[in-house]
Amino acid sequence: MYKNKQVSVVIPTYNEAESIREVIDGFFATGLVDEVIVVDNNALGNTKEEVRKTNAHLVHENKQGYGHALMRGIHEATGDLVVMTEADGTFLPKDIEKLLAYSEEFDAVLGTRTSRSAIWSGAFMPFPVRFGNWLWAKVIEVLFNGPVLTDVGCTYKLVSREALEKIKPLFTLSKGDGKFSPELMIWLIKKDVNLIEVPVIYKERIGQSMYTGSVWRAAKLGFRMLPLIIYYKFKKF
Repeated sequence: MYKNKQVSVVIPTYNEAESIREVIDGFFATGLVDEVIVVDNNALGNTKEEVRKTNAHLVHENKQGYGHALMRGIHEATGDLVVMTEADGTFLPKDIEKLLAYSEEFDAVLGTRTSRSAIWSGAFMPFPVRFGNWLWAKVIEVLFNGPVLTDVGCTYKLVSREALEKIKPLFTLSKGDGKFSPELMIWLIKKDVNLIEVPVIYKERIGQSMYTGSVWRAAKLGFRMLPLIIYYKFKKF
């Protein structure tokens, strides 16, 4: 709990059996988290077995895709403040304190990994990837008259219950895939949710990523974001 507000953490998982248990335990160890919702998105290996060794609430989402998993987790979460993060160990659970501190003034707090000083050795953030995340974030900032944005792909986010209720009706517009992060950012801006970015630590991933992990895969995902951004520029809701 934070300032008398219940805190939920939503963690989608697909290929993180090696790291998921440590991540869950790390969030509970902060003393700030009331519930952890782990969304099994047809996860590989013994992921479910590792989750069951923790106090997390495990749910299953059959529709394959990062966005589908997150949307299911958001629907399951009961907290006043909902934090989304990764199961792969790239983020520090204690950085939730940064997001929560800003939640007192903002209804959405987005992490950013584009500050070089916050990128630890071994983290997958070569210059082309860092620049691409910055570039698409700036495109969203300009096209949608948003606040300062520097990282379109950071999945460590906090959104208040009030803000989530504004954007939940838009879930039906999503394809539920790896482009969900910019999609969520655009929804928040278009629904006039006051938001801010804060830098978070970015570490080396444990295991193999299914979306990025190489400059080529990251570039393909980045190029698929442009039609999405243009679509929402002219979409009325």
